[in-house]
Amino acid sequence: MKTFTATPADIDKKWIVIDAEGVVLGRLASIVATRLRGKHKPSFTPHMDMGDNVIVINADKVQLTGNKRNKPNYWHTGYPGGIKSRTTGQILEGAHPERVVMQAVKRMLPGNRLSRKQMTHLRVFAGAEHGMEAQKPEVLDVKSMNKKNTRTA
Repeated sequence: MKTFTATPADIDKKWIVIDAEGVVLGRLASIVATRLRGKHKPSFTPHMDMGDNVIVINADKVQLTGNKRNKPNYWHTGYPGGIKSRTTGQILEGAHPERVVMQAVKRMLPGNRLSRKQMTHLRVFAGAEHGMEAQKPEVLDVKSMNKKNTRTA
């Protein structure tokens, strides 16, 4: 029996929308990363971009467990002494709360050229509105997949 390898003609990309309100960030990022890579499909081929296009809405209402809201995120500006930090809570309350979800998903993908291309298929919106209605996305209910995916506090 030969191993199946997908070709570009075999790839079928769908659009899915995920509501992140009340969903734990790590569990959400894990599900989104799986969908972006295409590992949920039986015809998964590691070297092909066969994942779906994912739209995440309400990224500003994502939940964090433990004391992760106060955990600092560091980055360097490139200049001497240019180390900077902000807590995850400050980022979520700031102008671009969708960056928390983007960074979590990016860190769950392998660090190669293919995953950088797959990240372009992710759209994250802070509010409930998204401009992708023309693609007719299907709704993926992450809350009902597992009771641990949500947090009420």
